[in-house]
Amino acid sequence: MSVALCATSHSPLIGLHDPEPSVRAEVDGVLSAARAFVADFDPELVVVFAPDHYNGFLYELMPSFCVGAAATSVGDYGLPTGPLDVDRDAAQTIAETVLAAGVDVALSLDMQVDHGFVQPLTFLFDSLTQVPIVPIFINCVAEPLGPATRARHLGAAVGTASAALGRRVLFVGSGGLSHDPPVPRLAEATPEVALRLTHGRNPTREQRAVRESGTVTAAGEFVRGSAAYRPLNPAWDDLVLRSLASADFAALDEQSNTWFVEEGGHSAHEVRTWIAAYAALAAQGPYEVVSSYYRAIPEWFAGFATTCAVPR
Repeated sequence: MSVALCATSHSPLIGLHDPEPSVRAEVDGVLSAARAFVADFDPELVVVFAPDHYNGFLYELMPSFCVGAAATSVGDYGLPTGPLDVDRDAAQTIAETVLAAGVDVALSLDMQVDHGFVQPLTFLFDSLTQVPIVPIFINCVAEPLGPATRARHLGAAVGTASAALGRRVLFVGSGGLSHDPPVPRLAEATPEVALRLTHGRNPTREQRAVRESGTVTAAGEFVRGSAAYRPLNPAWDDLVLRSLASADFAALDEQSNTWFVEEGGHSAHEVRTWIAAYAALAAQGPYEVVSSYYRAIPEWFAGFATTCAVPR
């Protein structure tokens, strides 16, 4: 087996605004099993498809996709900071193959990544540098967004490139499922927020603390039933999980961007990372999902899921 997949939701609220202990223990058990799955596979390279939340990518230049040939964690929400162990040669090969396949992708030699990339690595590994990675950014929040089907084309090209590397490659999709947390949107932003979304790289510790405490406060309001946020949608989340498990990509990525928002909330676009990861796996033949977990967890603002899959 040369490839495997682990896709998981992330939430910066983990550890900061947890559900009741039994639910937290249940999720910890699922993530422990996913870590064991990854350890058994023993990857030589990890390709991470993940979004950003206006930490590394801002409106001063917002690509749809970007391959990182070097990357550093900004350490938001108390996560580890510092450089990741990026395989520059593999990143270069993947970028070249994706471009040759007709998918426009940017290349970064100094990518900054936030919890969208880092948290799944902490779920699955002992450190951020345990296994070399290639981080691939997918814009999931900054409008305008291209059609979701482009994420499938990206993933398929990455899967083809990975097969040529001759190594055990783990594909990780990070994000989703249904959730609509208070991520700012440019169309509704005040001038001050619009400036931050465009030029707000490297905020001070105090500025970051204010924003993060605001997210925790919003989660509390959401749990108490505030109408300011769209509710989680377990039925839609189930559709996502079933469609990806059966490789029925069209059921998801041929839908309009409006459909994603209406069904799952504005941040449901993060499902694009799962689409890309599963498409990368599918590029090397039929696959099967060997484990799948789901629970709606309002305390984390998330329809939270974790799946593992291997070639059939």
